[in-house]
Amino acid sequence: MKITRIEFAMLRVPLKTPFKTALRSVSQVEDVVVMVHTDTGHVGYGEAPATAVITGDTHGSIIDAIRFHIAPRLIGREIADLNRNTRLVQSAMEKNTSAKAAVEIALYDLFGQLFDAPLYKVLGGGDPVITTDITISVDTIDKMVADSISAVDRGFDSLKIKVGKEIGVDIERTKAIHAAVADRALLRLDANQGWTAKQAVHAIRALEDAGIQLELVEQPVKANDLEGMRYVTERVTTPIMADESVFGPAQVIELIRMRAADIINIKLMKTGGLSNAIKIADIASLHGVDCMIGCMLESSISVAAAVHLAVAKADAITKVDLDGPSLSQFNPVEGGVNFNESEISIPDAPGLGIRNIRGLEPLAA
Repeated sequence: MKITRIEFAMLRVPLKTPFKTALRSVSQVEDVVVMVHTDTGHVGYGEAPATAVITGDTHGSIIDAIRFHIAPRLIGREIADLNRNTRLVQSAMEKNTSAKAAVEIALYDLFGQLFDAPLYKVLGGGDPVITTDITISVDTIDKMVADSISAVDRGFDSLKIKVGKEIGVDIERTKAIHAAVADRALLRLDANQGWTAKQAVHAIRALEDAGIQLELVEQPVKANDLEGMRYVTERVTTPIMADESVFGPAQVIELIRMRAADIINIKLMKTGGLSNAIKIADIASLHGVDCMIGCMLESSISVAAAVHLAVAKADAITKVDLDGPSLSQFNPVEGGVNFNESEISIPDAPGLGIRNIRGLEPLAA
């Protein structure tokens, strides 16, 4: 099975409600889809969103990175040579992690198809059913409480609450949601780099003193402020999770060395795909550090790859935040992973199991 060509398309899926964080507001999934074709007729699918404020990637940069730097290295190569292929992807250029992720996901999809097995089995196996949390976007307190109650009523038992706008209001938001649903759901806060280290300690201690037991607080300080992250981690009892502070394996090693966080959030768009995500999970497991698997605003194409990874690396990946498909008005993918509110399950189909994707808008190759 050899790679013959790589094609691109745009995929647009409206969200049920706007996705709001301390950094941005988005009303639809709008991603680049990558299709890697082979001489046997098999097609591997990958996907990447434009997340300029986090990874620095735009739709244009994703497409050009693949078209001019990554694709030329892969045309004609055997799918079976996976390790060499992923090294070629990772060394094609600096950064551009979302572009690398889209291609790697397609390569791993084809690798599973080559051996006629679901990707998670190729990666080591596991229980093909996991449970995800759901995101509660930043909004008025009443709206966030209503959204939280609705999510719990739909079966979600973990809520990721977006904060990081105004610290006083953030505390009140959290208290109100806790009063409404705490006996029915675990609460996770995501500050999206919205606080200073001292603000984070103040907010988390205020919530702890109020008797609110959070499962974790995600990325309270700026991504490059590892000292600030350590400052917070050392001064609160609530577990602190690093997200934007950790892209690749080297950063994970440094974060663990510094004891700057308790949990690591793995996202394929940050790691550049599955190869580095696997390394991160293994490094964390070796040091007894838990991981969460997360996603950007992605459809069930790339989120499916994260699901397969979570199943195969369940010893390290103990928390799941893969709600992108649940936030969308519909699932454009036929086949693939099944997303049913909080429950996610993998069928016994080769690779990612994707048969077709509705609504693709072809782009020039």
